[in-house]
Amino acid sequence: MIQGLKDKVVIVTGGGHGIGRAYCHGFAEAGAKVVVADIDAPAAEKVAGEVVKQFDGKALAAKVDVANEQSTKDMAKLTLDKFSRIDVLVNNAAIFSTIPMNRGGIDTIDPAEWDRMMTVNLKGLFFCSRAVLPTMRQQKSGKIINISSGTALNGSAGRIHYVTSKAGVIGFTRTLAREVGDDNINVNAIAPGSTLSEENPTDEVLKMRGARLADRALKRVQLPKDLVGTMLFLASPLSDFMTGQTVCVDGGVAFL
Repeated sequence: MIQGLKDKVVIVTGGGHGIGRAYCHGFAEAGAKVVVADIDAPAAEKVAGEVVKQFDGKALAAKVDVANEQSTKDMAKLTLDKFSRIDVLVNNAAIFSTIPMNRGGIDTIDPAEWDRMMTVNLKGLFFCSRAVLPTMRQQKSGKIINISSGTALNGSAGRIHYVTSKAGVIGFTRTLAREVGDDNINVNAIAPGSTLSEENPTDEVLKMRGARLADRALKRVQLPKDLVGTMLFLASPLSDFMTGQTVCVDGGVAFL
């Protein structure tokens, strides 16, 4: 287990489901205090309970709509009221597996769905980062970890709004890293490959995930737990001199 995370206060947006849940479990196992932030309040409560019961950890469930600025400010305040500091923000919440989206070509995308994708997947990062930065600047320390996607590196036929939003995450990461470096704040991103993140996958989903194996150097389905090690590394002191980077964790599809 990666050292240096004990008693660190970590906010994971979208922590109530899928990969976000795996991140919360990983941080709890490393001894961090976990804020499970999700628009699905019951799911956040459930994962916070798992942190306490399974890992004997400290957790807080926070309902947050990352597309609403005041909601993200409330999330930060709730965290400070409970734990007095914010050490790590994981910008994981996004429209993807738990929220239906059009996976068709450009001609099939409704402009309203395009706008919603950008609002959640990009403006959400903007709001959440701004909500925690005053505290991190005051502390003169902090880690912000954004979740991009391997599709932003290779492109993907279909769901162009999702892929575009995840490409924007990379630009956001590089720019914010330069803006907050003087405050000793690290900003990095993870680009996961196609991951079996659905908790009750349908046969169609299993077929879709399995179809990606041919493109991988490592011929197996990617699971949420495959991303946890990189997440903990980027949140820990081991990555203190690393910022503005995007780490691709996809089993060997995109070689950067």
